[in-house]
Amino acid sequence: MPEKKRRHEEHVDETWLLPYSDLLTLLLALFIVMFSISNLDKEKFKKISEQFSVIFSGGSGVLNEGGAAAISLKSSGAGGLSLQNIEENQMMKIKDSIEREIRDNGYQDKIKVNLNNEGLEISIQELVLFNSGEAEVLNSVTPMLFHVAKILNALDNHIKVTGHTDNVPIRNGKFRSNWDLSAMRAINVMTFLVEQGGLQPERFSIQGYSQYAPKYDNTTAAGRAKNRRVEIFLVRKYPVIPKQEIGSENPVQ
Repeated sequence: MPEKKRRHEEHVDETWLLPYSDLLTLLLALFIVMFSISNLDKEKFKKISEQFSVIFSGGSGVLNEGGAAAISLKSSGAGGLSLQNIEENQMMKIKDSIEREIRDNGYQDKIKVNLNNEGLEISIQELVLFNSGEAEVLNSVTPMLFHVAKILNALDNHIKVTGHTDNVPIRNGKFRSNWDLSAMRAINVMTFLVEQGGLQPERFSIQGYSQYAPKYDNTTAAGRAKNRRVEIFLVRKYPVIPKQEIGSENPVQ
């Protein structure tokens, strides 16, 4: 009897192993979650690093051959300003490439490219794109539009296509007014960029301004010719705020 009692007292209580194993399981799960989060951060930083390399490496970046891979710029918080600079750099490259194509095709006085605070504007005069009073895109300009589409495919920004006329009324079997003509010209240019140029249709919107957004004097033939135009506008995701608009109060004198 004493011998049995002594052996029972020497038996080790192992019930502590159950909560210990549960604790190890919880710690393992915690480390797995932390590891997965760290990998997500690495991927995010990798993408940002690749975008910065467009600026700092001096490579072709957004305008690589074929222009097939669109770069999507997404940001929140403190990173917005940096991505704004990246977008500015990419739009400058697009502008330079389109201007080279314009010079090569002899369109310097008919197509203008302007980069402003809201985006990149490509303004094409009527006689380059259409016959007088018509809205069908001319075959002679399709190589130029193909090149524009290829370059615009390098970014996934929204694109607006706007049609404009002069103030001379039009009424024929196809168009009831300048409203109809300006809208149909914008639609046909957009359709070409989508169906022939391969751009995604969800990126587009169209507007017809008729004669009501002139840039030049409609009292002269030269001014009216310049006002008859279609504009392709690549909209910034990160608009540039002019210095005079920063802040709501005037500085103390």
